[in-house]
Amino acid sequence: MRKMAASRFRTGCLPSSSSAMWRSYLRLRDGGRRLLNRLPGGPTVFVGLGSNTPSPSRAYVPPTERKRFYQNVSITQGEGGFEINLDHRKLKTPQAKLFTVPSEALAIAVATEWDSQQDTIKFYTMHLTTLCNTSLDNPTQRNKDQLIRAAVKFLDTDTICYRVEEPQTLVELQKNEWDPIIEWAEKRYGIEIGSSTSIMGPSMPARTREVLISHLASYNMWALQGIEFVVTQLKSMVLTLGLIDLRLTVEQAVLLSRLEEEYQIQKWGNVEWAHDYELQELRARTAAGALFVHLCSESTTVKHKLLQE
Repeated sequence: MRKMAASRFRTGCLPSSSSAMWRSYLRLRDGGRRLLNRLPGGPTVFVGLGSNTPSPSRAYVPPTERKRFYQNVSITQGEGGFEINLDHRKLKTPQAKLFTVPSEALAIAVATEWDSQQDTIKFYTMHLTTLCNTSLDNPTQRNKDQLIRAAVKFLDTDTICYRVEEPQTLVELQKNEWDPIIEWAEKRYGIEIGSSTSIMGPSMPARTREVLISHLASYNMWALQGIEFVVTQLKSMVLTLGLIDLRLTVEQAVLLSRLEEEYQIQKWGNVEWAHDYELQELRARTAAGALFVHLCSESTTVKHKLLQE
């Protein structure tokens, strides 16, 4: 049984297609931590802030904090996949199942989350661990078809398909920023999406849904959990596709999902600290979800092996 210590984890051990996204996730997550520690009233003031936090019906909501009870983190490969060890104890899910992930790259990423915790374990920063727990326990007992249809349903209320009629400056901003990504998606998948100023939103052709359902069916159950998570963060199926296909960066996807809000902030100002922290957290969650999709779609074992201790 091959064992790897967390102290030897390196970005270079991840597949090249995911390493840039991994660095982005760490940078955004750590940026949110720094903002959190600077907030008046202590680091737990904004736990669970905002509507973008996943609800219990979609995923586990982790506990806030706990004193770190382990010193070393390692990975072992078992019969069911890759396991995470905290000292000599194997990590378990909330339903007490063995925490086993399908790829070595994902195991490295999760182990790094645990190894990077300081004196206090901040569970709300461990988005990859939470996504793995949701995939393993499947608390809502949804099958693959249900996951796909839940993601595609966001087309009915897709953020970038709803347009304002005024003010003209915002109309132009939405057109200039959102139209190119819609045009990309239409060309990339051979579908029609469109936009509308009606409160009912645009009417999506049946073929558009069929094509996207077929596309999502090519992903495994784990990756689909990540896709739905990202869709929930961005409130947009189109932006999620752009992010997963690497057409957009995390920062671009998040900015496009908040275009109207950012417009209002530029015009009227923002609430000190709250806006910056919420934005950083949204970026971190979105980056984690996109990284999760890629790591769940990689081959079982990373190409660059870790040195044996």
